[in-house]
Amino acid sequence: MRLAFRLAYLGDGFFGSQVQADRRTVEGEVAAACLRLALFGDWREARLAFAGRTDRGVHARGQVFAFDTAEPDRARSALNVQLPRDCWCTGVAEVPVDFHPRYDARARTYRYFFPKFPLDRDAMAAAAGLFTGRHDFSRLARVEGKDPVRNVLAARVLDDRGFTCLEVTAESFLWQMVRGMAGALAALGQGQLGEDGLRGLLDGSPGERFPPAPSSGLVLWEVDCGIAFAPLERSPRSTAFISTVRGHHEVMARITTLLEEG
Repeated sequence: MRLAFRLAYLGDGFFGSQVQADRRTVEGEVAAACLRLALFGDWREARLAFAGRTDRGVHARGQVFAFDTAEPDRARSALNVQLPRDCWCTGVAEVPVDFHPRYDARARTYRYFFPKFPLDRDAMAAAAGLFTGRHDFSRLARVEGKDPVRNVLAARVLDDRGFTCLEVTAESFLWQMVRGMAGALAALGQGQLGEDGLRGLLDGSPGERFPPAPSSGLVLWEVDCGIAFAPLERSPRSTAFISTVRGHHEVMARITTLLEEG
């Protein structure tokens, strides 16, 4: 049986999602957990595949991966127990034997969360619409021999619990493309770049690449593969880990404020 899983992870502890020799990666941890559970004997023969790659430090709420297994019930019930605490499955679905999460993805959505420094959110929201449609992203991404033109289906700036957030949906993305878009919008929101300057970054004219925003604010929000996932529960370890991370950042926010004041 071929199963697809929806996956969430905090990217801080991973050197990206794709398997690398002697590096801790999301794909490597998933494969190792599956092997410990004897869900398959070889990840290549099981056709383990992810919907896309995320860079070091990038997080995910809705990554999708799939593999073949003769033990679907064990996979559903035990995979979250074997995964590390900073990586957990949120849904599972039986899929056709030829399903491939990368090639069958209709669209991918990312969110970029900006730090809480002064930003003109209205100006950013108005400019975000310039990203929609087909554009040459040579100056906002690492192209590396690929076609620089991408079709952005939707882009908007929103308020997410007090954070300014860029949400962008496209059929496919180039390496660091969303971070490039976020970097340009942040500059616009601080008055360092105007709408005409943003248009110039998208018209294919030659020039230097615009500096991307840091990876820490980026989340792979959703991959639309046309699948209805049955929900899965996190392991208690993952729930405790999330609470610990949240508490640490709350304490650090207080400490940095006190140091700044004193």
